[in-house]
Amino acid sequence: MTSTQIGFAVAGVLLVCWIVGAYNRMVSLRNILAERFAAIDALCRSRYALIERQVELLATALAGARPRLDALHAASRQADAARAYAQARPAMASAVTSLRVAEEILADARARLPVQTMAGDELPEINARLASDDATLDFARREFNAAVGHYNAAVRQFPTVLVARLFGFRAGATL
Repeated sequence: MTSTQIGFAVAGVLLVCWIVGAYNRMVSLRNILAERFAAIDALCRSRYALIERQVELLATALAGARPRLDALHAASRQADAARAYAQARPAMASAVTSLRVAEEILADARARLPVQTMAGDELPEINARLASDDATLDFARREFNAAVGHYNAAVRQFPTVLVARLFGFRAGATL
């Protein structure tokens, strides 16, 4: 074997090792994205259950606000469906974007809900838990968005962009 052949063999081995390392980095960043989304998923499930219970309680007390309650219920179901879709694909930009839009619609429907104080302890407790879940969800979103930022930076970085394109890694979207 000549020195030129040895040089090409070493360069080829180094190239393969770099490709494997870049691929493993991309997979690791995508797994971190999925872990961060799992926290959002759990919080959203809890919040949707609380909203459903809130709608049930308010439906008996607020007969005149039935259209608003129906809109809240529909927005909650839509956001839950978008969450389930994004849960299976947290690195897919379109799935996360549809969740973000559904969450915005849900927030609007919640804001249109009339303020109501009822006798009993359950509604104020649900409202307090919703406020707590919203604050925790904001933190989880920031963590997810930071992970998406790191992932997107790696996907767009040269020469890793070549490996990303080769293996189908695409930039993600933030919540």
